[in-house]
Amino acid sequence: MSESHYFEFQAAWGLTKHMGGLEASRELIEACGISKDSYVLDVGSGVGITACILAEEYGCQVMGVDLSEMMVKRAQDRARRKKVEDLVEFRIGDAQALPFEDGVFDAVMCESVVAFPRDKQKVINEYTRVTKSEGFVGMNEVTWLGTPPRELAEYLSRALGRAEFLEANGWKHLLEKAGLEDIEARVYKTNALRQWASEVKLINPRDYLGAWGQLFTLFLKSPEVRKWIKEIALPPKSAFHLFKYFGYGLYTGGK
Repeated sequence: MSESHYFEFQAAWGLTKHMGGLEASRELIEACGISKDSYVLDVGSGVGITACILAEEYGCQVMGVDLSEMMVKRAQDRARRKKVEDLVEFRIGDAQALPFEDGVFDAVMCESVVAFPRDKQKVINEYTRVTKSEGFVGMNEVTWLGTPPRELAEYLSRALGRAEFLEANGWKHLLEKAGLEDIEARVYKTNALRQWASEVKLINPRDYLGAWGQLFTLFLKSPEVRKWIKEIALPPKSAFHLFKYFGYGLYTGGK
């Protein structure tokens, strides 16, 4: 499945995920110094889970951007259901060319976004550009805890929309090269059960069951989805030791 089809699948499924779940989102929010008075840009906002948490729990103004029109519509629906549409706005936008003036936001954050574009530095430079002086850039990204077997890295790239993951120093270097200061990196190990539990906490049971029903429908209707599932159905043996190599990091830098 191509990268574009992977994201279409995620949007149609109605779930977006990132490592560490709700706990990681809250830790990243705190690390970015977000408060009620903040104006926050959530890049790759997906179905709007984190953006709505920011509005509900912190009372701040949030702008969410995503490449997918379907994601944006789902996020807008979520904001209405959560009754935070007065604090949250969603629009289509590309992380590599953000549709905002310089120095607009107190904080720019993203979760599992920078792994996907080929030019990662361009993305971080854009985050920095639209951040106010003394503001923060923060991201949660899958992080290699050590050098993975080649076949494992290639398999995960195929399975996850051609994502390219880095080790902690690689992610930190992107922030440093963008001119950010006081770079902090918090790297965590996890496991399959912990990750699954963290994802379930992000959504209510009705949405979760509905997403799996939607996945089954997609499997029946879409040749692309069937082809993608067939491609990833037989992982390499090293995938059974995935979490020896596969963790996540929370990275922040100040402008």
